[in-house]
Parts: sequence; structure tokens; C-alpha cells
Amino acid sequence: MSIASVALSPVFGDSLSVTSSLSKQYDVQLNDSILVFLSVTGSVIPMRVMEWDSIASVKLRIQSFKGFFVKKQKLVFEGRELARNNSCFKDYGVSDGNVLHLVLRLSDLQAIIVNTACGKKFEFQVDRSRDVGYIKQQIAKKKQGVDLIDQELVCDGEEVEDQRLITDICKDNDTILHLLVRKSAKVRAKPLEKDIVLSIEASDLDEKRVDVISKEPRILPVVCQVEHMKPIFKDFILEPLAVNSKIELPSAIKELIKSVFDGLESGNGPIQSAEGSGGVYLMRNSSGEKFVAVFKPIDEEPMALNNPRGLPLTKDGEGLKRGTQVGEGAFREVAAYILDHPRGGRHSFYNGEKGFAGVPPTVMVKCLHRGFNHPEGYECSTKNIKIGSLQMFVMNNGSCEDMGPRGFPVEEVHKITVLDIRLANVDRHGGNILFSYDGEGRIMLTPIDHGYCLPDKFEDCTFDWLYWPQARQPYSPDTVAYIQSLNADEDIELLKFHGWDIPPECARVLRISTMLLKKGAGRKLTPFAIGSIMCRETLKKQSVIEQILQEAEDDVLPETSETTFLESVSLIMDHHLDKLYGSSL
Repeated sequence: MSIASVALSPVFGDSLSVTSSLSKQYDVQLNDSILVFLSVTGSVIPMRVMEWDSIASVKLRIQSFKGFFVKKQKLVFEGRELARNNSCFKDYGVSDGNVLHLVLRLSDLQAIIVNTACGKKFEFQVDRSRDVGYIKQQIAKKKQGVDLIDQELVCDGEEVEDQRLITDICKDNDTILHLLVRKSAKVRAKPLEKDIVLSIEASDLDEKRVDVISKEPRILPVVCQVEHMKPIFKDFILEPLAVNSKIELPSAIKELIKSVFDGLESGNGPIQSAEGSGGVYLMRNSSGEKFVAVFKPIDEEPMALNNPRGLPLTKDGEGLKRGTQVGEGAFREVAAYILDHPRGGRHSFYNGEKGFAGVPPTVMVKCLHRGFNHPEGYECSTKNIKIGSLQMFVMNNGSCEDMGPRGFPVEEVHKITVLDIRLANVDRHGGNILFSYDGEGRIMLTPIDHGYCLPDKFEDCTFDWLYWPQARQPYSPDTVAYIQSLNADEDIELLKFHGWDIPPECARVLRISTMLLKKGAGRKLTPFAIGSIMCRETLKKQSVIEQILQEAEDDVLPETSETTFLESVSLIMDHHLDKLYGSSL
């Protein structure tokens, strides 16, 4: 499924009132209701809610609004996601007149009808994340005598370029997209060199310009033989962001970068995905028929300067989740991969061995391409270079929210619980765990989207797997052995070696969460028992781990060293574990 910021209704002021079945009982309480406004990409929709309405109940009303059903929603208020469905609006401080930003999940498929000037008609369905160039390929595959070399696709009388996405062309959530194929005015010249082709548009001749399309991954000095015409260069840059010359990239990372590079070199630009609350781009291989990577630029993260989803800019630097900072999501994505040590130890990471939890290979890169979000316009210069995380695209059969959790193997669930507890993940839900089948038909789980791990506080820790039956099973001896081999201090040094000097507050959280995981596993506690210590029962009630930290801070002097403070945390943690689950075995 895809996530997209879309309008529920193009009509301003179209109110989302309570459903008719509930209206009577609410009539007598209207004085207690509050009026909020949903901001949804160009529309502002008024909606009345009660302060004690749960987040889940309001989402349900939005789902059924005018029959427009969506599978997943995100509500954002003052830069914070209203993520706890059982909490009330008043718990988040929402009051009369406040504006909530809404992000919806739509169906992936869009019905397409294409008509040609000679009367032929094509009907098919495509993924909303596909571009117009893909539609042209599908028409050509039908082999019905339509030559698309000098053709163009038109929507509502305007030509749509090959790089335009289907989701961007759809207006007012059209159920069917109508396109027309017509003759193009383009005139093509003969190749001047092996790797350079000049493409001249009739409409451009008056402007005295010519497009130069180069297959080389750099700006080329091209001598243009058309007099008085200014050359326009179309190019790209893709390089790993190396901050330490001693780092040897793993083979999987090298192959990943090469695949993306070959795709860009072949003219297959990035496709902006409707997934997520920030800018997410699907990168293709050389044939353009396969996704090989996902690129997330720093400046397009939720509430960042160039975010394409319409979310407000951060006011204090904090991200959608408490304890994270806008602009650090890419570092956290890479950190999750680096710290997902293989069973053979952290040195096996460089030999290409898969990590314990299976985090896909991820690396920081700098990339330049016109296909990214450039609000102020694009030009081929260093100021438009994007820095972000590049992660291997994982072929899958869906996410865990698409099916019930009971069919997932215990070991597959447990490996993700270890990763999430250790990294204090504040955004683990079924939508960012992918499932697939191995050669023998067994289900394999792959965790993705780690931009909100390693926070500087435990306040927003949430694990959807906490309520899965596998979480109540004890860890296997092999998993316990892996957990006991973890070393937070070595992990912090490893991140620094790779270029991220993790903030002291985040480093403290990593040390304490690793401490809890090791103590819990040593006591044969289940993932549910350990995870429950880290997660709040309600929005306002502190978790046990937060209580432990508060007691430790009250127990030591302000100038106490970090080592002494952690020793105090360890003693207090043992006391709480003994109180909750009995003495250590």
C-alpha cells in the first residue's frame, strides 16, 4: 500500500461531523465539543470532536467520510504524531481551533484508460508510484501498431512528461485516469557521438536552446554545432558519503551503489513514492523495470525545509517522535544497519554476512538529480546535491499489517524485538516490517524505516509486536547468547568510526536499553516483559524505564560521572526487576 497526502474533499468548509448514529447522544454535549481543522494538501476541513474522543475513534470517522475508505492514517499536531490510538485528544493538548495535519494511505492501484488519436483504446491498472514513461512501456508491449517514439501522453489537454508520477496526475482522487496519445512536435537529430544525442524541440528553436542528453555520470564539455544555441546539461551525481578513509564498504553496499548508478546512467530517474511522511524515492536498475534501492534525503524528512508532504516546519528541531531531531533520520537509518551485528560478530559485517535482524544494507550518499523535490527550481549545481540514506529495496509480499501476526515464526519476531529494544525504537509498527517467503515457503520478516531509533529519551517507545503472541514466548538459548554478546560502548565507538558522533543523551539511551535487554534475557524474561518496561501504558504515565532513570538522577549528584550514574541505574534496575519478576535466577 502507498501513503499519500490527499484531500478528502476538494470543497472547503465541508464539515466532518459526527456520524448519524452518534449524533443524538452528542447533541446534548455540543457545548463540550471542540472544533479542529484537518489540513490535507490544499484543503482545510472543519471537524468537531470531543476532548475525550480517542484517536482511534476519530480516525474511524475520517475513514468512513463520504465512503472514502483508507487503511492507515497519521494525525500530526504541533509537530508530533498522535500515535497512541487509545489516548484521548485532551491528552495531546488539542483544543478548540487547532489545526491537525492529516496523512492518508490510499490504494496502490490506479485505473488507467488511454485513447489514441486514431481511435484505439487501452485499459489497465498501474501502481500509483509509477511514472508516465512506464505507461508508455505498457502500451508498447501490447503491440497493436502504436509507435510511441514520437508520441506524447496528454491529460486534460496538457502534455505530461515521462517522469511525472501517476499519483501526481490524479486530480480529486479520480477513480479512473483518462489519457490521450497524440503526435509530438519533437524533431530528432542524428547522433553526434557514441554517447551523446541532441534532442531539439520545435517549440525551443525560438528560445535558441538545445537539450544535451549525456549517458556519462558527470557534466561533459560538449561542443554544440548549432549556432547561437545554449546547451542544457542533464546529469546526476551518486557517491557514498565517506567520512573515514579507513572504512571499507561491505560488498553488499558496493553492489547497491553500482545498481543505482547504472540505473541513473541509463536514464531511469528516481520515482517519488507516496510512502511515508517525508520524501522517499524508489531507485531503479539499468533496465528501469526493477526497484533496487530507496533514497531518503535529509532535507525532505518530515517537518524539514523541503518536505514534499505539506507538513509544517519544526519549531524546535524535534521530529515527529519525542527524542529525535529533524535532519538526523538518515543517520539513524544507517546506524540501525551498522549495529545489526551478524551472529558471527560485528567483524562479519564487512564480510557481507546478514545482520541478526536482517536490516537491509544502508549507506549515506550524496546524490544530484532533477527528479528530487526542489521547491525553488532545479539547476545542475552543488547547491542541489541531496544527502541522505540509500537502502537496498527488499522484494516482499506485503507488510505485517496486511496479515495477522499468528502466522509469523517465533524466531523471526524475536529477532526484531531484540533490535527494537536495543535501539529504543519509537516507531515500530506492522507497516514497517515486511514479510516474504523463502525457497521452502517459510515466512521471513525484514525490519525497515529506522529513522526514529536511538532517541535521546524513552518517552515515545512503541512496539506493535508487544501484543503479538510470539512476544510472550521466551528467547531461545542462541538468541540469549547473541544478546549477551552485545556491547553498547563498542557500538558507540563503531558509530563514531562511521561518522556519527552520537549525542551523549542518545548514547545514554543505547547503554541503558542494552543493559535492560541483557538483564531481562539473563532472567529468562520474554520480549513482552522487557518491552513493557520500556513502553508507556498511557500517554501521561511514565514507563518503568523512565521511573528507573528518574530515581537514578535523584540518587546521584549533578557532577557525577556517566560511569557512576550507569552503576546507579544498574542497581535500581535490578531492584525493579526483582520487584516485578522475582529475584534473578
